[in-house]
Amino acid sequence: MPASPTVVVTGGAGFIGSHTCVELLGNGYELIVVDDYLNSSPEVFARIEKAAGRAVGAVYRADIRDRRALSRVFEQHRVDAVVHFAARKAVGESTRRPAEYYDNNVGGTTALLHVMADHGVHRLVFSSSCSIYGDAVAVPLSEDAPARPTNPYAASKWMCEQILADVCRRRPEFHVLSLRYFNPVGAHPSGLLGDDPHGQPANLMPCLAQVAIGRRARLRVYGDDYPTPDGTGIRDYIHVMDVAQAHRLALEHLPDRSGMHVFNLGTGSGVSVLELVAAFGDACGRPIPYSVEARRPGDVPVLVADARRVASAWGWRPRHGLAAMCRDAWRFQYLNPMGYDGPAGLAAAADVRL
Repeated sequence: MPASPTVVVTGGAGFIGSHTCVELLGNGYELIVVDDYLNSSPEVFARIEKAAGRAVGAVYRADIRDRRALSRVFEQHRVDAVVHFAARKAVGESTRRPAEYYDNNVGGTTALLHVMADHGVHRLVFSSSCSIYGDAVAVPLSEDAPARPTNPYAASKWMCEQILADVCRRRPEFHVLSLRYFNPVGAHPSGLLGDDPHGQPANLMPCLAQVAIGRRARLRVYGDDYPTPDGTGIRDYIHVMDVAQAHRLALEHLPDRSGMHVFNLGTGSGVSVLELVAAFGDACGRPIPYSVEARRPGDVPVLVADARRVASAWGWRPRHGLAAMCRDAWRFQYLNPMGYDGPAGLAAAADVRL
């Protein structure tokens, strides 16, 4: 790729996408962002630019399933590679709206591949998920573990990977890296960027943050009867800034070899729901009230990464521990009590601490 590559980032206004934009801008990349703001806000771009100290090249509001709109983006810019985040991502919602998840996640990926091929762009970093592994037989999970998706979200990501692999077999000019994340959390250390979902959060950390700031009365813990030490689900949490760095490294390593290649991104350490609740309470200086409810369909007891492959290939290892994840997520929520679209400033509660 050229000295200052131009990268299209789909879903660049979202949680992981926005942090990756900061990482890429800070390392000399030129960015073109495509987002439909289904679960994000255009307010994020001023914050991205402030955090990075550089401007985003161009921003387009479009649904990536709209091939005509996406083609116009590629026609107006010389594109060297694509980082593809845009997708629906809530496990529980996917069990209620499976057709929407397959349409959006799989349909968006196939539309993007068509447009990339039409414009001679063959390098792609794909945002995948550890949920592909499903109800794991053994942990930690390596990339060679069998796919056993237990919900439509996970199945949609697995389908996308199969499509990408098939395209690479047919079109050897394609270079694709699929990154399977294990639960990104945290926020940019400045407090400018964080996880700000629309409506009821589907993931644990933003729920914790909203309870801590007083937007929600208590956290719902879904299931305390799993075969784990405290009965709650165990996950491998990873700081979003570590995930963002891995995307930059993926872009750097795309030219290494053609075809489709998969890497896990995780710490290799599992944290239960109740352990995370306690750690977040330490970060914000107050206990987090919670109630236990029935398990959610599609959830599994344990997901922990074996990330040795990416460490060996690129020298990538997570730099942030659980305390930093909670501290940075709390800083974002404290400084932005109502999220991106609300008034900035300190939280209303006088006894919270940063």
